[in-house]
Amino acid sequence: MNRETEVIKSRRRFLQMLSASPLFASHGLLGGSFANLLGTGEVTEKKFLGWLDSLQQSDEVISSPEQAIDVMDFEPAARRALPPAHFGYLATGVDDDGTVRANREGYSRIQIRARRLINVEDIDMSVNLFGTKWNTPIVLSPVSGQKAFHPEGEIAVARAARAKGHLMMLSTVATSSIEDAIAARGGPVWQQLYPTNVWEVGRAIVKRAEAAGAPAIVLTVDLQEGSNRETLFRAERVDKRECSACHQSAYTGDARGRARGGSGGFALYAARKPMFDGLDLSKVTAAQPANLSWDFVKRLRDTVTVKLLLKGIVTREDAQLAVEHGVDGLIVSNHGGRSEETLRPTIDSLPEVIEAAAGRIPVIVDGGVRRGTDIFKALALGASAVGMGRPYAWGLAAFGQPGVEAVLEILRRELKTIMRQAGTISVDKISRSYVVTRTL
Repeated sequence: MNRETEVIKSRRRFLQMLSASPLFASHGLLGGSFANLLGTGEVTEKKFLGWLDSLQQSDEVISSPEQAIDVMDFEPAARRALPPAHFGYLATGVDDDGTVRANREGYSRIQIRARRLINVEDIDMSVNLFGTKWNTPIVLSPVSGQKAFHPEGEIAVARAARAKGHLMMLSTVATSSIEDAIAARGGPVWQQLYPTNVWEVGRAIVKRAEAAGAPAIVLTVDLQEGSNRETLFRAERVDKRECSACHQSAYTGDARGRARGGSGGFALYAARKPMFDGLDLSKVTAAQPANLSWDFVKRLRDTVTVKLLLKGIVTREDAQLAVEHGVDGLIVSNHGGRSEETLRPTIDSLPEVIEAAAGRIPVIVDGGVRRGTDIFKALALGASAVGMGRPYAWGLAAFGQPGVEAVLEILRRELKTIMRQAGTISVDKISRSYVVTRTL
């Protein structure tokens, strides 16, 4: 169930409660428009384009970060702020967005076992990753093209990460460079890597990031050509803007053609991204080559002089192979449901990856994280840290840096609250014993 449907159902229950009150009945408040508010029948799920019809109904959309009660409040604010195609890009999954929903719903099947009579006055949310201490386990996962959401893009996010003390990962196809991101962050930023089908191009990005001070390279391994991003395609159809000024050099062909890698499509797109400045892209045809294999991981491991992580590992078999190939860390991820329609939430994949890693390397998880309780559950299942992407992008789109900071602050507050309620005074006290999985 989406948030809009939940709000409608909650409002209806409240009005039905009022209608049962003798006070309201005696004052004649049950007829006319009040009765119409109740409606009849079941609330039906709206299809994706339903949000386009509600853009003018902004009475419940927050107008400042301070008004947000939870991070989901930023989504309608982002919808209102962005053109349809830009919001469609941010919202889209694959096919009917089933894996996007599954990522979120996976957390609802996990219950938290609370402990009592423990002194929880002082809570320590800090974690240590590769010798660096972070204020919280909340990580800003890579999100591409952030200037499509706000003029300051990744720089605003980096400044928010600096203000709140969070780890940030920068996309290869970011609209800001690694040098500028690290300067704005005032500290380390991890570089996510789409290696392309040309070794020399991927290697150049790695060496540039290392020279800039990035302490880790994060190789994405779950992005294949042909992702059927229907939500994006439908949003593009209804976007009436003239976009050729920005996109004529980015893609060739229509939405489906560029998603499937039209001739020269990715090279033209990459040419506009700072991390590809000065590189020969004449032979580049894809962000991730179809022949990417463990041999490539070995070659990259021999090249990277900083920490190397793989992002997109979701099974014990691949986790074991990653350890055998000398990888320093893993990120359990399905690209936020944007790459493939597996219908398997990352929180369900996490335990088997943790089992295979066997404490030898850190494991981060992202996908569907919207609450501090989600973060707690992931930590309880063994995650070293927890990433999120869409929520901070909503905050960025709606309010820039203050929006990102507000998203982070809400998640920090919620995590601290559930740590107190569960009786865990530090992250290292959160263990598997604190959660149980509800059977359907």
